[in-house]
Amino acid sequence: MLGYIIDFTLVALLIIGITAVIGVVLNGIGEKFFGGKTKDVSFNNAANTQTGWKGVGGNAKKSFWNN
Repeated sequence: MLGYIIDFTLVALLIIGITAVIGVVLNGIGEKFFGGKTKDVSFNNAANTQTGWKGVGGNAKKSFWNN
């Protein structure tokens, strides 16, 4: 029974991992070859939306490690 659970888990992780990698690769290929003139539209729209936003995070506090 333990062997079945280990096998099932390994196969599930491989299927999920391979699917994720293939999705990223095919998306990159699709944007590169079939994007046409609109390759950077999404990035440009996001950058235009974020212009003028305040920075977040403030100043880094000094600690023992970064004096």
